[in-house]
Amino acid sequence: MLKRLNQVNDVVIRSVTDAAFKTYGRVVTGYDFQAVIDYMAAHTTIPAEGNMYIPSVEAMEGLEIFPLLQNSFYGGMPIQIGYCNGRNTTYNGFEYHKGSEINIAVTDFMLVLGHTWDIRDKTYQSQDAEVFFVEKGTAVEMYQTTLHLSPCRVTDAGFKDIVVLPRGTNTPLEKKEIHEAENELLLQKNKWVLAHPDREPLIRQGAYPGFIGENKELFY
Repeated sequence: MLKRLNQVNDVVIRSVTDAAFKTYGRVVTGYDFQAVIDYMAAHTTIPAEGNMYIPSVEAMEGLEIFPLLQNSFYGGMPIQIGYCNGRNTTYNGFEYHKGSEINIAVTDFMLVLGHTWDIRDKTYQSQDAEVFFVEKGTAVEMYQTTLHLSPCRVTDAGFKDIVVLPRGTNTPLEKKEIHEAENELLLQKNKWVLAHPDREPLIRQGAYPGFIGENKELFY
């Protein structure tokens, strides 16, 4: 799969097992994610168009993996388990959170990533982004300094991705105060966003149009 993706795209696509991924995150081991993967396979669907994101799913949070991640991986901090399923193929922009995010690949998919330290004057240049392939069944931690957004599909069927985050992340923001430039990027709770100006759904939500350059499409 990785060889094929590199043949049909004009950007380098690496595996998350590659050393280049180390500044973005790590592959998570030591936990059995099979039950939550099985739930996703049996009880969630991929929309006919676009993406579907659900921050918190009670049934998945009732599985044994939930307290293990909350009490061990996140050191006792409250978390949520949800998912993102969809058909995305373009960069679209970036978001980041204050706290690590775990992505568990129910299907194969690609992640477009960047570093928060490459944001300049509330903008990020799309040509600086890197693309990584995540194999089905792999769990990855993305550090809080890692810019990311929706996965990109590698098949016509689309992708399924389990998303673990500090509780409340990506839910409606009650109040927004501007004390420094970064505050202008805040879109939802614990969700700072740089959207491509052409990405109308994000712009309509109030996302800051700071993802500059080509909104590249990834092929498979």
